Amino acid sequence: MGENRARIFFGNELRRMRDDAGLTGKELADALGCTPQWVSTMESGRKVSQQSALDLDTYFKTDGHYHRLWKLANEVEVQFILPPGFPEYLEYEKKATSYRIYCALLINGLFQTEDYTRSILTTTDGANSQELTAQRMERQGVLARDKAPHTWIVIDETALRRTVGGPDIMREQLNYLLTASECFNTMVQVVPNHTGYHAGLEGSFTILGFEDMPDLAYTESAGEGLLIEKPARVKDKVVRWDLLRGHALPIQESRAMIRTVMEGL
Repeated sequence: MGENRARIFFGNELRRMRDDAGLTGKELADALGCTPQWVSTMESGRKVSQQSALDLDTYFKTDGHYHRLWKLANEVEVQFILPPGFPEYLEYEKKATSYRIYCALLINGLFQTEDYTRSILTTTDGANSQELTAQRMERQGVLARDKAPHTWIVIDETALRRTVGGPDIMREQLNYLLTASECFNTMVQVVPNHTGYHAGLEGSFTILGFEDMPDLAYTESAGEGLLIEKPARVKDKVVRWDLLRGHALPIQESRAMIRTVMEGL
């Protein structure tokens, strides 16, 4: 991970203001109710907390200056931990007219409930889970825009049966999928476990379609993302999509399976 320049700027601003006020690190720490070591940590740009930012604004009467810097540093931090290629993918996702989504192990982020998302992110990145969860929920707005994209989502049965966050959270998630499947522009299908090996088992992926440009694809595995733009490689994902969709249950049977899994929790 590279250095967070916004956090370093926060530290420089704090040191400058402390020096201008003629305060030692200990004197500022006493005023804030923290330790001199924590003041040093903030000034070095290693770490900053929201509460400390608020306390600094109160102490120095800076009208939210430090809190705004904290928010910026936090946003930069989140960008550091997103998989490579994902920020670029999100920009294309906003413009796409169709989504073809395959979920191998987990439900795709566009169709996750807030609790399901939080359960995943708290485990993988607890320090930033709140911000990342909020961003993912905001991202789902692409499904509700005026010209909503046509969406096909194919889910491996394994992803349905993996209990993320506990039975209650998983029931809510499965019910959300059922509700989504009733939208006129969204089709949800399931590849049953008895299929055995199929073309989707190498990992989840998404194919984006557009009105005025070629398709793009995105795939992600173990925190590493890849935005695919070369036509030949996108075509490979389209072929995989067609092959695995051939193993998927029809829409009504897929809904029945989701209900069965939900009732069994």
